[in-house]
Amino acid sequence: MLVSACVLIRTSHGKFEEVVKMLRQIKGVQRVFPVLGRYDVVTDVEASDISELGSKVLRIGRLTGVVFTETLVEIEQ
Repeated sequence: MLVSACVLIRTSHGKFEEVVKMLRQIKGVQRVFPVLGRYDVVTDVEASDISELGSKVLRIGRLTGVVFTETLVEIEQ
């Protein structure tokens, strides 16, 4: 069973395009799209378990140009 999350990303000024390119290279990143508002980029991430998801989110947070992230993990209903 896959674990998925939506990661909201704020980028530093002038780094938006570079961050988008790097995100698209990460295995498990399903969608990357720009947004208006508090965040600059939203990405959907899938992983085999919560530990792998955590590793992917930490990797995203360490990308050059990422100021901060907020992760919304999908829950079962």
